[in-house]
Amino acid sequence: MLSNLSGAFWKSLLKQLWLPLLVFAVLVLATAGSTSFYFPPLTDVLTVLWRELLHGGLVGDLLFSLRNIAVGLAVATVLGVGAGLVIGEVKLLRQATAPLLDFARATPTVAFVPVIILTLGIGSGPKIFLIALGSLWPILLNTVSGVQGINPAVHETAHSYRIPWRLRLVKVVLPGALPQIFAGIRIALSIAVVLMVVSEIYGSPVGLGSFILESGSSFAVPETWAGTILIGILGYALSVLLLAAEYALLGWYHQRPPRTRRTQHRNEVVSS
Repeated sequence: MLSNLSGAFWKSLLKQLWLPLLVFAVLVLATAGSTSFYFPPLTDVLTVLWRELLHGGLVGDLLFSLRNIAVGLAVATVLGVGAGLVIGEVKLLRQATAPLLDFARATPTVAFVPVIILTLGIGSGPKIFLIALGSLWPILLNTVSGVQGINPAVHETAHSYRIPWRLRLVKVVLPGALPQIFAGIRIALSIAVVLMVVSEIYGSPVGLGSFILESGSSFAVPETWAGTILIGILGYALSVLLLAAEYALLGWYHQRPPRTRRTQHRNEVVSS
């Protein structure tokens, strides 16, 4: 089973990699010999990126941004999954919180950036808070939807065996909602990367967003492109790690018939 899951993971990864590699090759050929100030050759940008990683301060900026994303996303996952399981299980609580959740989903978190920086400062704490705040809602909403999507027969069986409520949440409800929880985390990851960049651009002496802002302000175009490409690499690497964790934890889900998985995936997309 593990070998089948490993093969499915690498097959899924290769299906995702061919297009980025093709785009990369096309960009290398298209920008070769470019004399444009704003669009330097991609090989020059990659050379600058490698130089900044080895001899500049880009590694420190990368680690700072990566830590903020990891901590913020972890906080949002713990809070979102915990609250989502309870809200999804208790009908009265779900009805009472529905207007608040709809309002939070419709409010762009980026709008809070100036207020958070003004009140909390420019350290790591405000950035982690902002990332956690923006990442919380897709995880919470997908968890609630995942709990509601569990077959009622499963709940009836758990009740008939008189399984305690807390144990039922951990052993029955949580595994059943995990596919949609991971769908929410995937959405939250992209939001976390965006909020990381925005928060560091608005007010931070360190981080990838700060690196891009400083490079752009000094008209260092290759450095600006290098920082942008590094952010894209970071986001893709994190999504691959999340995909690997999903295949490790949801082996039973990925072993299901493809038609069943497609139906489940459509439900996840609609709910998010």
